[in-house]
Amino acid sequence: MPFILSATSLTEYSGYWGEHPEIFVAPAQEKNPEKRALAVLKWFLSTLKQQYSSRNEKLGSEKKPLNPFLGEIFLGTWKDENGEVGDTQLISEQVSHHPPVTAYSIINEKHGVELVGYNGQKASFTRGSITVKQVGHAKYHLKEFDEDYIISFPSLHIEGIVYGSPYVELNKSSTIVSSTGYVAKIDYSGKGWVTGKKNTFAATLSKEGSKDILYTIDGQWTDSFTVKEGGKSKKEVDTYNAKTTKVTPLTVAPLEEQDSLESRRAWSKVQAAIVNGDLETTSAEKTKIENEQRELRKKEKEEGREWERRYFTRVTEDPVLVALGDKSGVVLEPEKTDGIWTFDNEKYLRVLGKTNVLATPTTLPDPTPTAGS
Repeated sequence: MPFILSATSLTEYSGYWGEHPEIFVAPAQEKNPEKRALAVLKWFLSTLKQQYSSRNEKLGSEKKPLNPFLGEIFLGTWKDENGEVGDTQLISEQVSHHPPVTAYSIINEKHGVELVGYNGQKASFTRGSITVKQVGHAKYHLKEFDEDYIISFPSLHIEGIVYGSPYVELNKSSTIVSSTGYVAKIDYSGKGWVTGKKNTFAATLSKEGSKDILYTIDGQWTDSFTVKEGGKSKKEVDTYNAKTTKVTPLTVAPLEEQDSLESRRAWSKVQAAIVNGDLETTSAEKTKIENEQRELRKKEKEEGREWERRYFTRVTEDPVLVALGDKSGVVLEPEKTDGIWTFDNEKYLRVLGKTNVLATPTTLPDPTPTAGS
């Protein structure tokens, strides 16, 4: 159904994690582990508007993204013009097509911060809305402190379909668990029939094994929220306004310099047709890409091989997830994500032909790699 399509591929959605680089790296500058855990929680909450609402604001309503093909990649850098934060790099790759799964890594070399994760979605239709269960998880790492945070994802539903103005609402909860023993829980709620506001949440930060609440955060993830000390104090210690906080644009290589597997180059004809409202060309160009992919999968099957992911590797076990997974509420469902995915430094070095794993790539040396190579 081309008329409801967005001109953006799902691989680009990984970039919504990093549009506030200064908040992304802030935990690395905090020496107190409790305040680091709070800074990680604040960063996560600051990403929600970009991840789940910014598209609605730009397009007027939520639209279906382009479904990435296996091996599709999206690369970019958040440039730091002032030299304070340092450049932050995004690497996103479609590691599975059936089921659809996108893996990503966001790296800031200057502050030794890295986010690695993978997402899949399972949608169902109920009572005039679309419910989406997100599968997978993210792992936030601070190099200086050798500290990890496992992040689970909220479920969501798309409201307003009946009225022709779809928008995302988060529900249930998500959890962030640190290797230093701090646990953050975020409960989401939306506007009810009579009372309540859209996109509301209430979060707490506590230490594992203690009933004491160290901090509370509540508000609207599309608007503003307030951070307060827990206990009897209730002292306000911080505020955040999602509407006024500056977003750092992602710098992407010019189309002619991009790899043939990069999203904007691969989908360029489809995207142009969508923007121009040309449904016939949209359908024809989209079908062409899909048929090419079917032929590739058929050839791989005949030759008894599998497409080699460029930046990520399927693993059977993640040590950090083993240590923190149960506490975080992350449920591994490898059958729904085609495995457990992790960023592969060796592959990255091989692609770059460099020795610095955190260096920013410009162009890729092999634009059309042989599957399985």
